[in-house]
Amino acid sequence: MKFRHWLILALVLFGTLLGAQNTLQINGLNEAKFVYRTAADSLNAYFSDEFGFNLGYKNFNFGMKFISHLPKYPLEQTQLLQELDSSRLALEWKELYAGFEKDDFGVHVGTTEESFGRGLVFRSYKDLEFDEDHRMQSTLLRYDGKVKVKALYGAIANQNRTDRLDLAYGTDLEIPIIKGIRLGGSAMAFRDVNALGRYGNRDVFAGRLMMNKFNLEISGDYAYSQRYRYFDGDTDGHAAYVNAEYQLGDLLIGGAYKDYRDFNYRLNDIPLANYHGETLSDSSESGQDEQGWQARADYSLFDRLYLSADYAEAWNTGREKEMNDLYVAAEYVADSASFTLSWSHIEKLHKGHNWQKEFYPTLETDFSSWSFPLFLKAEFKTIESKQGEEEVKRHFEPSLQAEFSLFNLGISMGVVSHWQEVSKLMESRYSPNIELKYPLFSHTDFLLFGGKEAGGKVCRNGVCRYVAPFEGIRAEVQTRF
Repeated sequence: MKFRHWLILALVLFGTLLGAQNTLQINGLNEAKFVYRTAADSLNAYFSDEFGFNLGYKNFNFGMKFISHLPKYPLEQTQLLQELDSSRLALEWKELYAGFEKDDFGVHVGTTEESFGRGLVFRSYKDLEFDEDHRMQSTLLRYDGKVKVKALYGAIANQNRTDRLDLAYGTDLEIPIIKGIRLGGSAMAFRDVNALGRYGNRDVFAGRLMMNKFNLEISGDYAYSQRYRYFDGDTDGHAAYVNAEYQLGDLLIGGAYKDYRDFNYRLNDIPLANYHGETLSDSSESGQDEQGWQARADYSLFDRLYLSADYAEAWNTGREKEMNDLYVAAEYVADSASFTLSWSHIEKLHKGHNWQKEFYPTLETDFSSWSFPLFLKAEFKTIESKQGEEEVKRHFEPSLQAEFSLFNLGISMGVVSHWQEVSKLMESRYSPNIELKYPLFSHTDFLLFGGKEAGGKVCRNGVCRYVAPFEGIRAEVQTRF
């Protein structure tokens, strides 16, 4: 029944478009992927195909995407399959949208990607790195004149109960005050299914300031939320984020400040205010309880040498959890090549529980103007950790990557190793791999990956997860039209 409703809506919208204009524009993308994973404790073969297209008639646009997952290969360690079940198979129209734009006015209906401001209060998006879809099915109205207005009402499947829908609706306003200064405000309401199977409520009100004058760029956001009818009780929360940059000749300096309390939910994107996008703690999401600051600088010397530095600290109430993040780099650009040497340092402390630190130098070089272009990257990562009263444990994860082209064939080779002592270097684990990319036709690429990937921690949008290690082959065909 649900698919029938979508199909009827698609046909009506398509018929409207055909009668509206005479010039038809069609573009799309088909991505087919086959994965064979050589692991005794998992399902070995995976296949997926996604076919999407967009039709445009001047002011109108319409798009759909059909997916087939038989099944789709999961990236996260905990979602790997040992046996196939029907819930992992899918054959359906996953996306459907239509829109109209004329002058400064626009309307969009269906699958929606949108944000209010920088996304602190609201963002509907697809996370490609974690392979998660947080896009709503909604109606969105917008006006993009000197005064900018957005209004949205939509729904998204609940993360824990896919048969139930969460709701979100609100409006966003941005107005110019004087040249170079703008003010904005948002009001949002979220209704999501709580642990009791009933709707919990979160109402959010926010304001922001944006200024770009006299080589100074400042943006500031503040949001206040009221959360009620939840299983764990009613709570108020807030979020404050300020970012500033100042250009002084060849020197660019900047900084940021953040303060979050009970302000993490599915449909927002919290700025983390550090270079590597790290969370305060690997065991919890950002936005729950944290403060922090960031300072950064970039300097250009002799139009050839570029220096960068970025340092950030964060902590929670009571400072039981603390984190610091450092990045420094020097880049030299010649006529036919570039060289970058950098140092990264990330340290996290949860007092009485654990401590961890990782640091690594990185060397990158790119010979971009040769007839045989070559990119090289070498990294030597050291990781130290301690659990409770245990002794500090240390291991090394050096890696090497090379990318080059032979005629139309793109080749990428890499290797990552894992060892604890230099004396056991040859006995350690190695993960070598190679990826080939070849244009079969003018709009079709074939990609083939073979070898091993180490997996491990990936941090994104205030969440850290562990990606599964991989050994096997992946074959992909991407066709654009």
